[in-house]
Amino acid sequence: MDASQSSRRDIDVAVIGGGLMGSAIAWGLAKIGQRVAVLDEGDIAFRASRGNFALVWVQSKGLGLAPYSIWTMRSANAWAGFADMLRQQTGIDVGFQRPGGFNLSLSEIELEKRRTLLQAIQDQPGMERFEFEMLDRARVKQAIPRIGPEVVGASYSRFDGHCNSPRLFRALHAGMQQAGVRYLPEHRAERIEYSGGEFRLLTRQREIRAPKIVLAAGIDNARLAPMVGLDVPVRPQRGQIIVTEKTEPFLNCLVQTVRQTDEGSVMLGDSVEEAGADPSVTVPVISVLASRAVRMFPDVARLNIVRTWAALRVMTKDGFPIYDQSETCPGAFCASCHSGVTLAAAHALALAPCIAAGELPADRFAPFSSRRFHVPALAA
Repeated sequence: MDASQSSRRDIDVAVIGGGLMGSAIAWGLAKIGQRVAVLDEGDIAFRASRGNFALVWVQSKGLGLAPYSIWTMRSANAWAGFADMLRQQTGIDVGFQRPGGFNLSLSEIELEKRRTLLQAIQDQPGMERFEFEMLDRARVKQAIPRIGPEVVGASYSRFDGHCNSPRLFRALHAGMQQAGVRYLPEHRAERIEYSGGEFRLLTRQREIRAPKIVLAAGIDNARLAPMVGLDVPVRPQRGQIIVTEKTEPFLNCLVQTVRQTDEGSVMLGDSVEEAGADPSVTVPVISVLASRAVRMFPDVARLNIVRTWAALRVMTKDGFPIYDQSETCPGAFCASCHSGVTLAAAHALALAPCIAAGELPADRFAPFSSRRFHVPALAA
């Protein structure tokens, strides 16, 4: 029996992309009994999961699209159970904690801009409000004693958390394969064809057939989507990260741009660059990241940098996710976002069952369709 014949019989859903997005969806599908294959480009892929900051972050999400804030909170609230399921299945502790998160301000102007942003998110029609606080320097120092003298205050939300993202990635891959998912590395989808209710995925190694497919290939979704009647306008956006040597615990709270991991190293990062598909590290950006971190936490200045790297976020036109299903090729779904860690629980536990059922309910997913970009220009 050839591979394509076997695939027709053995696969319910083929997921294209084995990063955090694809593996979370595949794990969620397998968890509810779907037979899944994951086609992954392999280590040469511009994998966004290489460069994430491992935050499960809520407080600043959703300005301009209230349903995104609601979707983010739903995922954050599901994260503890999600992490526990992975640990029970694989024995891997992904290090999820939800201590609440601070965004530090180095000037009164920054602090006021932060206040304005968070209030604008809360004031949107249709918002499900959540608590946040604006703290002055004294209250921040009470919570984080080793802040620098330039810190004037912070925003704080008790809903923010973080995890160990390499362990999350490993747990998802271990878990999905334990559940019977066929993981196919170095299987870049070159072409997708649809006929008679079946998808043919053509790779250099073999042909895979399935009645349903999920495009979870990051920035490559822009190339693949038109093959199945979808539009996924995504672009790469570069972010850079610094990692220091391990040190004694000094940051027991979660700070958005300076994070001490459960293993003791310190991660610094918050850059946003429109640099195309270029994952290069640049000295000017790294210098700014380091400078701001030292201003927030002078102790960081004595630490040796052991690694710097850049990765490419998957960014849509408005910064919000795209979840869609094809009208011309029923059974084709797509998922694109730049918050693969924060939304991992929602992708595994909420999105995957909808894909298995064959439909994205409009009451939850219509705001995230790419049709929001197809607004005709106003007549002059």
